[in-house]
Amino acid sequence: MARVTALNVNGKKMTLDVDSTVSLLSVLRNDLGLTGSKYGCGEGQCGACTVLLDGQPTRSCITQVGRATGKQITTIEGLEKDGQLHPLQEAFIKADAMQCAYCTSGMIMSGAALLTKNPRPSRDEIISGMNGNICRCGTYQRIVEAIQIASGTAKEVAK
Repeated sequence: MARVTALNVNGKKMTLDVDSTVSLLSVLRNDLGLTGSKYGCGEGQCGACTVLLDGQPTRSCITQVGRATGKQITTIEGLEKDGQLHPLQEAFIKADAMQCAYCTSGMIMSGAALLTKNPRPSRDEIISGMNGNICRCGTYQRIVEAIQIASGTAKEVAK
């Protein structure tokens, strides 16, 4: 059985020793202590576990850690820089875009990837780009608003 002994996570080389077939989510949470990504459905359908793999939103619950070897993994913990939240994290706070917050890290990671690809998306592009991330509390309007705030396309400033 192949082993993974190092990963590039949030700009740092992390050493470990795990079976390459274990889920990336399990390794992030259980072996590296990065608990921001959440286990939701375990089937890659809800988006709570979303991380960026070489900048692409990836469902870490169904991604074997061996597939992440040699790639840059960014988790919600990696968006903050020098004590400053990422603009999308700030926008989620400003728009009150979370209720229970279980989906929030996955939403922010998918939103960050969207904004990297398209810095000023239309409302329809935001909705399309966030398709597949589920918020069981139903704060979708505030999530869209947060992405609009972060992109500078909001018609008025949120709360």
